[in-house]
Amino acid sequence: MARAARFVMAVAALAWSGAGQAQDVASFYKGKTMSVVIASAPGGGFDTYGRLVARHLGAHVPGNPSVIAQNMPGAAGATAAYYVTSVAPKDGTVLGAIHPGNIIEPVLGDKRKVRYDPNAFQYIGNANTDVYVCVVRSDAPVTTFEEARKTELVMGSGGEAASTRDFPLLLNAVLGTKFKVVLGYSGNREVQLAIEKGEIHGQCGAAWSSVIATHPDWFRSGLVKVLVQEASVGNPELDKLGAPKAVDFARTPQERQVLDLVYSQEQFGRPYIMASEVPAERVAAMRKAFMDTFRDPAFLAEAKKMNLDVDPMSGEDLQALVRRVYDTPQEIVERAKAATAAK
Repeated sequence: MARAARFVMAVAALAWSGAGQAQDVASFYKGKTMSVVIASAPGGGFDTYGRLVARHLGAHVPGNPSVIAQNMPGAAGATAAYYVTSVAPKDGTVLGAIHPGNIIEPVLGDKRKVRYDPNAFQYIGNANTDVYVCVVRSDAPVTTFEEARKTELVMGSGGEAASTRDFPLLLNAVLGTKFKVVLGYSGNREVQLAIEKGEIHGQCGAAWSSVIATHPDWFRSGLVKVLVQEASVGNPELDKLGAPKAVDFARTPQERQVLDLVYSQEQFGRPYIMASEVPAERVAAMRKAFMDTFRDPAFLAEAKKMNLDVDPMSGEDLQALVRRVYDTPQEIVERAKAATAAK
């Protein structure tokens, strides 16, 4: 009887504790304003997703805080990642919408130049699993991926640590393509304007969901075509259109492993993070609110209207995936680093 009584009391204590924590979280957020810090300039795909999340998230957070979107471009997303985890308040009122490259950069880049630790992020969720593509103008001197291994194409990029730089360099180093990467554009929007003007032939390392959401007219008019999918698993829509996958051109198992490592970041195509110091109960509440947002009929209807792909991953699953990426054998990491560091 005594043991049974203790069990009942323990269960009751846990229930009271959970209810108390929920009430504390709601009390904290009530009347507050949260920020979703978007690691890109206005107008691009990351901005579009981030603002959509900001419009609907507050309805699912205990206490229903106001949520605003704040753009913080710079250093291919690293500026925002550093701000969220090192400068911004650590109380749970700041959520970072960062780039997948900000997570994998310390693996493939120079750790000494990265001012944050992705393993210390508290992952809230991921908006969609993406596929990156090389897109080129239809009047470019190359019409197939095989031809890109023989003829130079001029591709635009937004910065040194951006996927639009790393991905074409990876293809050059591993598969022998002849992409000439032009740096210096302030973001994807500017790169895509340069494509429209004919200043460059195209762009690699662009998220397909962003391209098709922001420029469906490109494909309706035939101005631009997908040259190759830079992904381990293809997009069903692109597969039906016959767009090849870069991994299928790998000549050895090692080449395939290198490509798979770099492309692993596409599984967390639009990650949302909080700082390591945010209290656990607020992180748990935000993870639940994130997934509830992505089930909200109003959110889904707006996403469909905007032609946005919705394929969320929970914060817990994203946290585990990042740990697996960081456990990649060092030999494969070194080959991938060498490939993306190529000039």
